[in-house]
Amino acid sequence: MKMKIGIIGGGSIGLLYAYYLNQSFPVTIYTRTSEQADSINRDGLRMERGSDNQQQTFVKAAVIDDWNGNEELTIITVKQYQLPSIFNKISLIPRMQGALLFLQNGMGHLKTLQNLPVQDIYVGSVEHGAYRAGANLVRHNGEGITRLALFKGNITCLRKFVDQSLTSFPVKQESDYYEMLVQKLVVNAVINPLTAVLKVPNGELIANPHYYHVLESIFSELTVVLDLEEKNEYFQHIIAVCKKTAQNRSSMLKDIEQNQETEIEAILGFVIEEAKTKGLHAPIVTTFYRLVKGMTK
Repeated sequence: MKMKIGIIGGGSIGLLYAYYLNQSFPVTIYTRTSEQADSINRDGLRMERGSDNQQQTFVKAAVIDDWNGNEELTIITVKQYQLPSIFNKISLIPRMQGALLFLQNGMGHLKTLQNLPVQDIYVGSVEHGAYRAGANLVRHNGEGITRLALFKGNITCLRKFVDQSLTSFPVKQESDYYEMLVQKLVVNAVINPLTAVLKVPNGELIANPHYYHVLESIFSELTVVLDLEEKNEYFQHIIAVCKKTAQNRSSMLKDIEQNQETEIEAILGFVIEEAKTKGLHAPIVTTFYRLVKGMTK
């Protein structure tokens, strides 16, 4: 029997995962507003890949207040700074049996996850590019893979999810959640703040020699703070992401352009805290942290 999936969050990642997972699982997506839920229930969920390739699926939608943790697995896709209200909701559900999967940028939420009254918790790293173009429309503008790992509890539900997932929307189970998240953190910590401050698409960071020099400098600082061993491997991964998503505008740049809160606290804020804990100085990271904070409301 296919496992029931809940998805919390009606942003780009929530809509993208609802579209693809609905092809192999019974999915319910929980949105912040009743207007978005009504739009999805009425008109279906549409996905664009390319300029003239739009597809549609019908997904059950409800508001977040209606979520009660009954699904076998609930995937939480909201931004890092939106998690406190979700944590509060989770704490109010007595004896929740379902497992939770968190798909956020950054690592600032890990301390809270440890104390949640939930037995099985997983974390993931999303390598897809997506943009929410409407209440029920998502653009898939960069294909990738979803990497998942056990954070605490039992691995059984995660394995079942991986086994039943579509090969066209690949999901891979990783053995070490911390190593998996650090690799994504390094990419986000370099690309997101730089593109946000410079207001350029990802590819410009390697096309412009002056920007490339700054990229190298912030990466060098990260290697010390995060104690990265395979430095060249991490660096080449950043370059590969810049090339693969050359025309894309980072999520942090989009947030600033739309006058929305960014995830800078969960990304560079986490790095700064790590530096303080280890008695290290991180002047470049701190500079970009301050610049992004100064650009946002």
